[in-house]
Amino acid sequence: MVLRPDDDRMPFRHRLLAASVAVMWGLNFLAIDASLGHFPPMFLVALRFAVIAVPTIFLVPRPQVPVRWLVGYGVGFGILQFTFLYWGMAVGMPAGLASLVLQASGPFTVVLGATFLRERVGSRQVAGILVAVAGLTVVGWQQAQTAALLPFLLTLAGALGWAIGNISNRQARPQNPLHLTLWMSVVPPVPMLAVALVVEGPAEIVGSLTSFDDPGAVGALVGLAYTVVVGTVLGSGIWTWLMARHPAGVVAPYSMLVPVVGMAAAWVVLGEAVSVPELGGAALVVAGVLWGGARRRARAEEPSGSGGAARGRGSSGLVVARR
Repeated sequence: MVLRPDDDRMPFRHRLLAASVAVMWGLNFLAIDASLGHFPPMFLVALRFAVIAVPTIFLVPRPQVPVRWLVGYGVGFGILQFTFLYWGMAVGMPAGLASLVLQASGPFTVVLGATFLRERVGSRQVAGILVAVAGLTVVGWQQAQTAALLPFLLTLAGALGWAIGNISNRQARPQNPLHLTLWMSVVPPVPMLAVALVVEGPAEIVGSLTSFDDPGAVGALVGLAYTVVVGTVLGSGIWTWLMARHPAGVVAPYSMLVPVVGMAAAWVVLGEAVSVPELGGAALVVAGVLWGGARRRARAEEPSGSGGAARGRGSSGLVVARR
């Protein structure tokens, strides 16, 4: 059996799986919002990854990749992304817009790949980056008008952290990407607990673990469980399974459904209003990432077991999204 790198004949059930992952990840922002209603943000980062890290250490074989790239993935994707994302949401970043702004990781990944890995950036990718940046500028400007620029900038910093994690993930070249994703979770808990103890203090941390009489406590625990089980393990597991069976250019665009689901869910559940300029900026971000990530059709065929799907995401700028 052979696969063309641009083959879009993904079975309908696989398309449904890809769309279901986008729904899982879009709803994940509601879960994060619920968890932040009870847990302090820095400690929540440590707690989220500790819940995954403990069983991983005992049950999952460590991926045979250079330690520096495993640590780099954990620092970028785990620590930087979620520290800034949770911090931004804790100080006022709406859940729906957060799901959109994080898509800036796509253009950031392209720029970092070109700068540090000397990956070639084509005119199409440059155009896509410029369109996405224009959309983010519109959203940022609109946020500044409502005195909420700091949360926007913090979330944007989270997207940069995600991009750093992408570069480390790419350099690690794991044989089993899911194992790398799980072992990445071993990196954040200890340093983030140290940060939480300094920034938030032992009293607030202990209080969040012992006081569950407030109305949002149950929702916070449900949100944490959703983030760990559905958002990370189930979502990432299905996504990794799809990426191993189809070219990146076929699967990755489904991640652009994440902000659509996130913003719609936040509007329905949380009542978050989105202005017309923000909707216009969102459309530009989605269009820019999709346009910049699209690859020209290739004629060469390669065996399905030759790792073509992995190479397909090496320089295309497409982001393997894992929440």
